[in-house]
Amino acid sequence: MAASTSDGGSVKQSNNSTSEDTEPSTEEFCPGFKDVDAFVKHGLGAVVAATKASACLPQAGDEFDFYRSFPGFQDFCAIQGDRLLQTMSQLMQHYGCSSLMKDRNKLTGLEDRFDLVVESNDVVLEKVGIMLDEASGMNRSQPVMPTGYQPPKIVVSSWNRKVRGRGAQTFCLLQAKNIQRPQLKFKEKVDNSNTPFVSKIFIKPNATKPLPSCEPEDLDVPAALADFIHQLRTQEHMDDMFSHPYQYELDHLVMPQHLGHKPEPQMYKPLAETSCKFIDTLEDLVALNEKLAKTTEFAVDLEHHSYRSFLGITCLMQISTREEDFIIDALELRSEMNVLNESFTDPTIIKVFHGADLDIEWLQKDFGVYVVNMFDTHQAARSLNLGRNSLDHLLKVFCDVDSNKRYQLADWRIRPLPGEMLQYAQADTHYLLYVYDRLRADLFDAANGQPSLVQVVWSKSKDLCLKKYVKPIFTEDSYMELYRKQKKSFNSQQLMAFRLLYSWRDKMAREEDESTGYVLPNHMMMKIAEELPKEPQGIVACCNPTPPLVRQQLNELHQLIKQAREIPLLKGVNGSRHVLQTPDITFYLTILVSASFSSCPHRNPNQRWSPVL
Repeated sequence: MAASTSDGGSVKQSNNSTSEDTEPSTEEFCPGFKDVDAFVKHGLGAVVAATKASACLPQAGDEFDFYRSFPGFQDFCAIQGDRLLQTMSQLMQHYGCSSLMKDRNKLTGLEDRFDLVVESNDVVLEKVGIMLDEASGMNRSQPVMPTGYQPPKIVVSSWNRKVRGRGAQTFCLLQAKNIQRPQLKFKEKVDNSNTPFVSKIFIKPNATKPLPSCEPEDLDVPAALADFIHQLRTQEHMDDMFSHPYQYELDHLVMPQHLGHKPEPQMYKPLAETSCKFIDTLEDLVALNEKLAKTTEFAVDLEHHSYRSFLGITCLMQISTREEDFIIDALELRSEMNVLNESFTDPTIIKVFHGADLDIEWLQKDFGVYVVNMFDTHQAARSLNLGRNSLDHLLKVFCDVDSNKRYQLADWRIRPLPGEMLQYAQADTHYLLYVYDRLRADLFDAANGQPSLVQVVWSKSKDLCLKKYVKPIFTEDSYMELYRKQKKSFNSQQLMAFRLLYSWRDKMAREEDESTGYVLPNHMMMKIAEELPKEPQGIVACCNPTPPLVRQQLNELHQLIKQAREIPLLKGVNGSRHVLQTPDITFYLTILVSASFSSCPHRNPNQRWSPVL
């Protein structure tokens, strides 16, 4: 017969079972706790209480020095310190770590103890990671297949259950280790070069001002190059090269008249009764663009991936009209997505986004798509002072829909997409036009029936459309921004190692098209620079787990550390060797003449340029 499991973990057998079998099991998870949930609840309470208590301690500085002047306070601190060190030593012994916390040199004891805590923390977290993998069904002893994809498993356990209100919500863990990198199939290679971003747009629909010309035509190479250099010396041409392609159109854009009237919200169709089409061919994309061109508004959202790419990849685009939903495979149609510029830049069509700050930049970077005439529901929620401005909150308030966030951390490079992920993506824009109606109505009510607040939101949305994607540029002083955030004081050797590691990481991330966090996370890079390992295995010991590219380039990293150890040792170096001046015309000449000719979308495709400066 079927068995049913109680919350305490016992199993009841039906029918032919003895009286002993029907009694609940009294076995405890651990002494004093009947199950995992009780143990976690108690542990969380203890951590919260300890955190609150530590916040009440005298602050470092004059306050602490004042209390320190009393012998009773000194004795109390000494007793409590010994208790804490003894407790930490017992925990370290339990996990097989070095635990001689008290037997330390008085001069270097604090630093040694800190290192022991860091090492033990790494060991404990690694074991926790292994246990979580086992709980999710992963077996680390099994080899990772190079290609192919297995459908994700939904893991239900106490450690991943999020309880809200009446029910429980589980998270879906997606394992994306076996996904083939979509960059390998891109028709246009990803440009990770250390040069400024040049717009990908080469045809400008709905233009009132044409695109600027990158180079004069019908001239031989030397004359064209001389003329190009001459044009670079004029500020007007420099502004054209790096300005927003639709700057003029957006500056002269006027709010549509119908936004000046209070709307009558148009109810959305039920999600299950709305057709949703998956677009993965150019023909379907063109048909969708033609359909959008006949509408007065449509909703847009993007799904992005940034961990296995230096600049990030837009994987999916969701579009909803009043009648239909569409999901576009932005990986398959990456080089054709600019077709949508015809509808996205049409000033008579309102594009509804929620929190479009990053979406606007991703559209420019990956597709050369720009937006003219947008309404951002996030900006509307802020103007109404709703307290919470997230999309899931708006869906709950206006649509009584609980947003399913199980897939918010999913890897959107997965192909084919599971049905649950497609439904999640569809829901992101399905209700957005109704939310747009409700927010506009509330803005009118908040302004006593006047369109002033709507005008404010629309103007802020227009400013977002003017955002330009800025490509990360590496300079000799780029490492200083991260170094200052860490609030650590390195000596000259450590700082040199950090600078060399930062430069190596940037170079590898660009070459391999990986994020810097995948190549070498910040905390590992700081650890290596601080420790200055003398042997390659010392570098591995600073990384837990060791990133793949670090293991591959271990000898090169060892040489960088060795190079840093050879410079004179100076204490308390701040690292600012010189102040980076504003780039002059020579900087732009070097970058533009060497890169823009080969990648500029406005140039004559029959010409081939290879200038050398």
